[in-house]
Parts: sequence; structure tokens; C-alpha cells
Amino acid sequence: MAYPFDADEDFALLKEADTPCPNLGQDFRCTIHKDLKQKGFGGCVAYSCAGAGQRITQELFPGETWRDDPDLIWHMAYALRVLRPIHEALLLLKQAQALAIPAERAAQGRALMEAMCPEAPTSVHDFEEPEVQDALAAVPRYLQSLAPYV
Repeated sequence: MAYPFDADEDFALLKEADTPCPNLGQDFRCTIHKDLKQKGFGGCVAYSCAGAGQRITQELFPGETWRDDPDLIWHMAYALRVLRPIHEALLLLKQAQALAIPAERAAQGRALMEAMCPEAPTSVHDFEEPEVQDALAAVPRYLQSLAPYV
């Protein structure tokens, strides 16, 4: 819902940001999920929110929906734009922990993960705090430092 679609080889239609896809059912499930690629929605097949969507709906807006409160559309979409990069980085850091790396490097990775996961977050603003954003910014450099161990 948060991201726009361009009518091209990845999406069969044009959709503006912060608007629901016409294929989204009343139960918030995709009504064409089993046929996405065949119906021209290869971009949906390739997309992953990396768990950010679940965190937003379960932790930041538990029991709330934008269908019940249309003002939430913008807030939930904004939260996804903030949390998706964090969750993508968390997945990469988790994968890095499986490498045969020195204990000190593994501890650095765990510290970055902890810094990006505020305790008991109640708002997207908890993920915009400098500690979280600084850790997110440090992830590429940390991952590059692991190149000798790959």
C-alpha cells in the first residue's frame, strides 16, 4: 500500500503511493496472490518488507487498521518507509552471524542489531532516534569489513 506502482513490466497498473492496491481484499490479503506473475505483478513477487509490515501492524498499531481509521494510511505507510530499511539490515546482520567470524566481529554485529531494536517501541519515532539511525548507517561498513570471512 505504501509504495507506488508504475505500469511497466513489473506491475500491470499504475498505483499512487499511500493508496491500496485494487487487488487487496477486505481481509488485507492479495486476491490474486497465486497468479501474481501471470497477471503482470512480478514486482509483488519480488518485494519483501523483511518483516517490517508485521512489526508495524502488531507492535506500533495493534488492533488498528487504516480501513477503520483512514487517517492511519499515511502514518502506517510512513512507518513502513522507516522500518523496512532497518528490517532489511537486521536480516543481513542475522545472516552475517552465521559466518565463521571472530567473536569480536560477531559482538559488533549483535550490538548493531540491538541498537536497531528499541525496547518496547510504541511509535515509529522510536526507530528514528539517533542511536537506531546511527546503527543503521554503520551496517554497510560493518558488512564490508566481513568480506575476508566470506
